[in-house]
Formats: sequence, C-alpha cells, structure tokens
Amino acid sequence: MQSSEVASVLGGKRVLVGVSGGIASYKTCTLVSRLAQAGAEVTVLMTPAATKFVQPLTFGALSGRPVYTSQWEQVEALEVQHIQNAKRADLCIVAPSTMDLCAKLATGICEDVVCTVLAAVDRSATPVILSPSMNEVMWHQPSNQRNLKQLREDGFIVVDPASGWQACRAVGVGRMPEPEDLLALLVEVARRGGQPPAA
Repeated sequence: MQSSEVASVLGGKRVLVGVSGGIASYKTCTLVSRLAQAGAEVTVLMTPAATKFVQPLTFGALSGRPVYTSQWEQVEALEVQHIQNAKRADLCIVAPSTMDLCAKLATGICEDVVCTVLAAVDRSATPVILSPSMNEVMWHQPSNQRNLKQLREDGFIVVDPASGWQACRAVGVGRMPEPEDLLALLVEVARRGGQPPAA
C-alpha cells in the first residue's frame, strides 16, 4: 500500500496499539513506524510480558510518544489514564494478541494496561482489532476458539492468523500477519467508518 494512500486515511487519526507478550511483537515495531510516518498519533500500550520481547524505549522512539506499561502510570495528564486513552482513540489494534490476552478480554479481566484501556473503549464508536498470534496447537484449543467467538460477538474485529513458520520450530496456523497487511486492514476499517471488512 502506498504511503500517500495510508496518510490520506490515517493521517491525524489517534491510534492505540496494544502489544502483548508474543515473539511477533517485533513486527509491531514496523507497524508503529508506518503509522507514525503516515501522520497518525500513535500511543502504544504494553503488557508486562510484552516488555520482555521489545523495550518500551523502542516503541517510544518509533511513535514519538509516551509508552504505557502499567495501568497505574500518569504520563501525560492527571485524568484517569485508561478513560483518557480510551476516549481519545479513533482506532485500536492489539498486535500480537496472545491466547492469554484474548482470554482476559473475553472474560473482562483487567489486570494490565492493555486490557484496562480496552475495557473502557466504546466499541460501537471506536473499532478494536485483535491480531491473535500463537502456536498452532494453542490456536486450535477449544478454550481459545470459544474466547475468539465471544470476542467477535462482543464487537471486536478478530484477524485470522496466517500460516507458516513459527518460533516454536513448527509450521502451521498462528503467525501474526505482516505489518503491511495489518496497516491495510486499519486503512480499510477507517474507510468503512469502523466497520469490519466485507467477508
């Protein structure tokens, strides 16, 4: 997708990017960089596990903005942090979204900054995209599939993972799509006024 096309749609948009603890978080660095280059205001939220894979400093440098790693931080204002971030967002994406994070979102558990902020997002007005990434066996677990079904029913836009080589040295379904694919999805969702892509 051409940079000019991305900028024409996402320029000036306030995009929340949640990152959970998966190896695919290295791809999210490219996504954040492309969003920032397009003129989007990018705020990155990281679970504690995500900081084990990519340092907050990296996302801060790429986005040019503060990075949230705890729901207890007040890094920009004295307003309630999760409410402030949720209200300001035009678009949200969690990439990668691990099996653990999907389970928390599906059951309303808010014990990290990503889940706490997303719990305060009005999904009828602000689209929330989840990009699951995990081992193929984990992907097919009945509990995970139940959670994904619930998340879709609750109004989340769930991206099917790609198939290919995984960090566990296996080949199968569970890879997070490439940054360019996620960027194109964000553009399409923004163009459709927050509606998921046509099936």
